[in-house]
Amino acid sequence: MEITAQQLSQYNGTDPSKPIYVAVKGRVFDVTTGKSFYGPGGAYAMFAGKDASRALAKMSKNEQDITSSLDGLTEKEIGVLNDWETKFVAKYPVVGTIVN
Repeated sequence: MEITAQQLSQYNGTDPSKPIYVAVKGRVFDVTTGKSFYGPGGAYAMFAGKDASRALAKMSKNEQDITSSLDGLTEKEIGVLNDWETKFVAKYPVVGTIVN
C-alpha cells in the first residue's frame, strides 16, 4: 500500500476503529500491538501517524524532530536509526510506504 503523509496522520491512535501506524525511513509499520506505547497517553504517542525517522535517530521526542528528514544527521545518528528500523521490522508488520 502506498500512503501519503497526510493519509498516515489519520492512523495516529485517536480513532479506536483504525490501526496505529508509524513510519521509519519511509516504511509504514502497523504498531497497533504496541498501543500502550504509541496510543493516546503512551510514551511514544507523538510518533503515531507520522514518519518518526529523525526523532528516532536523535533519540528525541521534540515535535520539530518528528519528521522524515535525515538532513544533517551524524553517522552515529544514522546508525541509531538503522537499529530502530531493525527493531521495528522484527516486531511490527510493514503495511506500506510513504509517497509524496
